[in-house]
Amino acid sequence: MKRRLSCLVAVVGMLSAGCGIGSTGPVRAGAPASGLREPGSEHHYAQLYFVSPYGIQAVTRQVDAPLTPQQALDLLLKGPDSAERARGLTTDVPPLDGLIARGANGAVDLRLPVVVANMTRGGGLGLSQVICTAANAQASDSKQSPDVDVRVYEEGYERPWTVRCNAAGNVVPVPAP
Repeated sequence: MKRRLSCLVAVVGMLSAGCGIGSTGPVRAGAPASGLREPGSEHHYAQLYFVSPYGIQAVTRQVDAPLTPQQALDLLLKGPDSAERARGLTTDVPPLDGLIARGANGAVDLRLPVVVANMTRGGGLGLSQVICTAANAQASDSKQSPDVDVRVYEEGYERPWTVRCNAAGNVVPVPAP
């Protein structure tokens, strides 16, 4: 019995000594978290897609009002700003005079002034940049599901083909009904 009691006292003594972590108090670890929208704020953001060394990457810019798909594409066509370029972001979108995007009924009609084969400048991600930027603007503008159909009207072709932009910024075809 004496032996059990002495073992119990030893265990309690070790447990009360702590686990080896000293009492250092709070330690500064950098600035507070940022990037979250303030509840009730009236800020608006556009999501544009640029090219990084690792593929397509979404960037968020603060804007004055929600953007239509066409307004978002106009912003995309200006290219990355200086901060985005400093992070290594570029664009594969060639100059596209006459690019038209109209959102309606949760979808986007995208009229390309060139054939897709002529949009393969750089790494060939220009078409993904355009489609994902337009789709995201439509989803934000209409407050609908992020699954926005983009009907692409390519120069020289009568019928459009329909695609979506997935969460990774990849363009995926929409199966015909």
